[in-house]
Amino acid sequence: MIRALLKPSPFKIGCLVVIAALALFYLFGSRKPQLLTAFDNRLTDLMFTIRGKTPVSGEVVIVDIDDGSLARIGQWPWPRKTVAELAAQIRAAGARVIGFDMVFAEPDRTSPKNHLDGIIELLGAPVSAEERDALHANPALDHDLILGDSLAAMPSVLGYVFRTSPQPGLAANVPFPSCVIRLDPPSTPLASVNFLQAGHAIVNLPEISQAESEGFFNVFPDPSGTIRKVPLFMALNGVPYPALALEAMRVGLKEQEVTIHLSRQVAAAKKGILGVTVAGRFISTDDQGQLTVNYRGPVKTFPYLPAAEVLAGRQLDRLRDKFVLIGTSAAGLLDLRATPFANIFPGAEIQATVIDNLLAGDPLTYDLYTEIGMTYALVGVSGLLLSALLAYATPLAGALAGLLCLLATAGGAYFFFLNNRIIGITYPLLTIITVFLVVTLSNYFFAGREKRFLRHAFGHYVSPDVVSEIIKNPANLSLSGQVRNLTVFFSDIRDFTSISEKMPPDRLGRFMNRYLTAMSAVLLEHGGTVDKYIGDAIMAIWGAPLTASDHAARAVRAALASIRRLEALQEELQQEQLAKIEIGIGLNTGEMNVGNFGSSQRFDYTVLGDNVNLASRLEGLTKVYGCRILISEATREAAGPGFFCRFIDRVRVKGRKLPVNIFEPLCEGEPGAELQREAATFEQAIGAYQRQDFVAARQLMNELCGQHDCRLYRLYLERIEVFLSTPPPPDWDGVFVFTSK
Repeated sequence: MIRALLKPSPFKIGCLVVIAALALFYLFGSRKPQLLTAFDNRLTDLMFTIRGKTPVSGEVVIVDIDDGSLARIGQWPWPRKTVAELAAQIRAAGARVIGFDMVFAEPDRTSPKNHLDGIIELLGAPVSAEERDALHANPALDHDLILGDSLAAMPSVLGYVFRTSPQPGLAANVPFPSCVIRLDPPSTPLASVNFLQAGHAIVNLPEISQAESEGFFNVFPDPSGTIRKVPLFMALNGVPYPALALEAMRVGLKEQEVTIHLSRQVAAAKKGILGVTVAGRFISTDDQGQLTVNYRGPVKTFPYLPAAEVLAGRQLDRLRDKFVLIGTSAAGLLDLRATPFANIFPGAEIQATVIDNLLAGDPLTYDLYTEIGMTYALVGVSGLLLSALLAYATPLAGALAGLLCLLATAGGAYFFFLNNRIIGITYPLLTIITVFLVVTLSNYFFAGREKRFLRHAFGHYVSPDVVSEIIKNPANLSLSGQVRNLTVFFSDIRDFTSISEKMPPDRLGRFMNRYLTAMSAVLLEHGGTVDKYIGDAIMAIWGAPLTASDHAARAVRAALASIRRLEALQEELQQEQLAKIEIGIGLNTGEMNVGNFGSSQRFDYTVLGDNVNLASRLEGLTKVYGCRILISEATREAAGPGFFCRFIDRVRVKGRKLPVNIFEPLCEGEPGAELQREAATFEQAIGAYQRQDFVAARQLMNELCGQHDCRLYRLYLERIEVFLSTPPPPDWDGVFVFTSK
């Protein structure tokens, strides 16, 4: 029993793989390798592609500084006065808020005040120092002041950029957002919160920083370069600052506060972030306050309005009560990113997507606990079930089960994705694939050895269907000798010696291969097992190796089909001017010993016994009686009434003491009228012959000979003539004794 438990098997190996996978996940599941994370991200990208475009809220519009606007207005950067005019048009259209996905960090070089001294000198007009100072102080000549004054008069949010490391030599600029930030729980020190850290800020000019608020527009790609998360907060010098999208949403909704909800302790004693609440909406984030973007679709899923159109005062009705973002899609301005939908995606549309996620409250969330539960369930249940099916079911069932496990895993992850939850499934998928490969290979090396042996042992003897059945149910097969009721078949070419004398060896070999191939195909088609080839003879079995209740009927049917195939082959040979061949077939049914027989070094699957010898004798008697097929009475009875057979003789063959009735099967089903009349006449003649009424028998046989030139009828006429001259004894039982094979 212990040896049986320790003996390797495909199922046990599959179980070991499952146990190892569960142990590895338990030990390292919370520290997922970067490679698995990358695969999970790619699968999420695929789910975005399958899901396709989803409806947007309709609350966000992008005013786009596109290539067409640059062609009409001029190259970037535009004069800040032009930007102020653009903002004024948006304000006049009734927008809720204007967000700038750009930073105005340097003074406008096109401001008239920058060129005032040169203009005065060029004109040559006398200007006093007081007049010159007054001109320089005129705000109408400073485009930066014009833009700042314009922004101060409207709900607007300026953008700026954080650098993640300090920049030596640059001023320590600090942005000035207007939101009130609260922590939950409120007693938590800011320094203990796990914010993404910034080292330096590139902010807007003080003259321009007159907007209601400011927000950073940093986005950080993953190792593949794809933007998947956007931080809602970053910390500079221990102080948290909100993102552009978050501030644009807050200002547009006229809210003042943002609450940051904190969770468990993470690395370095930092408290992780659960999410933020603004305007009564809870937005889930990761531990560092990053929102996982729920992209709505490919580029231009959100409405775009060219900036040149807005400056011209056209289509302004599309901006009423909207959250408006001013950004650029022009390729030369390089604000293009990679997302799950496209490798070239405007940064302004990423910010618009984040605003839309905040408004709808439907960003994606990474559900760690569901992932852990699904992984244990999928690896444990699916792994064991798949191992069992691959080990004990058919290969097709195992393959379908493996495919079903993969589809179920992917389908479950996609279901969660449609509900805005991300579940990592790379680990269970890899485990299922590993179980499939390992158990399949184990089947090949363990169970496959038996199948390969069976296929090799019987592939040349039986039809592919029979081989498949043997492999499918090897328990039904016994290779050791056993006594079973079978039907055995022998066929032989008539006068093969004279045929072989007329052909050179190589041509004779091709001729025999052609004949044996044609005959063997017929036998295999009818479920027979080709036992062996003995020169020009063929030996076949029905009822072994697989049991068949109708083995006699199949054998007789195969014999009739062999004759039909021979006739077709004779026509082919005649056209090729080759020798015409005739064959004889003998069949017998009865108990015989079947199994592997031979020496310890070489053996064959065959049958032995007296009933096998009788079939061989009947094949030899076909030459005597001029019949193509002879079957024993046992075969006739076992084949059933579906075959039309005629009695041929009652004989005692060499090597047997008991006589046997032999028959010739003429066809399957009802014969034609002419054949039926001929058989009936022959039956009358045989009846007279066995009653020793040799005169009547001779008359009927002569009648048959006159109608049909048949050796069988001539043979009986010869016997009748002998018996007329030398009558048999009164107790003669009609048995003809053969003293030779």
